[in-house]
Amino acid sequence: MPPIHSSILGILIAGVFSVSMGSLLWWMLHPPKAVSMAAARIKVAVDAIKVILVPIVGAEYSERGIELACRLGQAQNALIRLVHIVEVPLSLPLGADLPVQEAAAEKVLATGKEIVATHQMAADTRVERARHAAEKISEMVEKESISLLVMGIRPKVGGVEGLIGRTSEMLLRRLPCEIIIDANPFKQAA
Repeated sequence: MPPIHSSILGILIAGVFSVSMGSLLWWMLHPPKAVSMAAARIKVAVDAIKVILVPIVGAEYSERGIELACRLGQAQNALIRLVHIVEVPLSLPLGADLPVQEAAAEKVLATGKEIVATHQMAADTRVERARHAAEKISEMVEKESISLLVMGIRPKVGGVEGLIGRTSEMLLRRLPCEIIIDANPFKQAA
């Protein structure tokens, strides 16, 4: 029988080969858990969220809606579109000069943009005019490929008929995208 020569390099290569083959066999014998089609479909739907619309009014509940939208869209690096809608009374034309409301809207949007910036995300801000906020929000969702609408609602609006507010109720009835409404259960500071 001829003598067998071994070298450190040969032993090292054999060791790496054995560990690699062992790891491959372990991986093949321990497949990941199967995911149902429903779970996979939901994950794909959530991953498809690219633009989140957040109507804001400058109240704490509205700012909580911005925070929630940022957390929901962070993994997808979604664009957060903040909009403040100036509701113009029927007695005035839509293009009427409303400097006080416009200035307040810009201040509200600046605060919203700061909240989004704390998450290192992109924010698109704008002031829109409408007779009713729900009409403008519906129009924006339909025309701008909005994936998700996130809005905070004020606590304790009133009786049963005013449980979630007029704008929220109108949007729930007719909006063609997913809506998340954040209702803070904690007492708001006055």
